[in-house]
Amino acid sequence: MLREDCASTLKVHLAQSLPLPSNVNRPRIDLIVFVVNLHSKYSLQNVEESLHHVDATFFLGKVGFLATGAGQDNHCSIHRNTVLRLAHTYRSPLFFCDLEVEGFRATMAQRLVRMLQICAGHVPGMSALNLLSLMRSSENPFLEDV
Repeated sequence: MLREDCASTLKVHLAQSLPLPSNVNRPRIDLIVFVVNLHSKYSLQNVEESLHHVDATFFLGKVGFLATGAGQDNHCSIHRNTVLRLAHTYRSPLFFCDLEVEGFRATMAQRLVRMLQICAGHVPGMSALNLLSLMRSSENPFLEDV
C-alpha cells in the first residue's frame, strides 16, 4: 500500500486490545495508534479499556487516535464529539479517515509513517513531544464544552 525509502525497518504489530501478552519477544514500541470504528460502540469501549494499560509516558506524543468510517456520518453509532473528547482527555492527536477510499487510506498511511519516524527518533531535530506541540498549535483549540 505504501512504499517509503527508509534506513530502518518498519514493523507493525496489530492487536485487538491491550495489554499485549508478556511472554512475547517484540521490538521497542515507538507509536501506538488506537483505531476507533465510528460504526461500532464495541470499538470505542475496547479502546477505552485498552488505554488503562498504556504507560503514562507514551501520552507525551507517542499515542494517537484514528477514527475510521468518518465518511459515512449517517451510519455512525459513535458521535465524532465522543472521539474528540477521548483524544482531548489523553492530549493525543486524532485523525479522521474513511479507509474505504484508496486516496484517503494512502494519505493516512503516509501521515502515520511520518509520525512513527519522528517518534522513533529518525527525524533529526524533531521528537514526539515536538510533534505533539506542533500538531496542537496547528489545530483548532479544543473546545472545553465538546
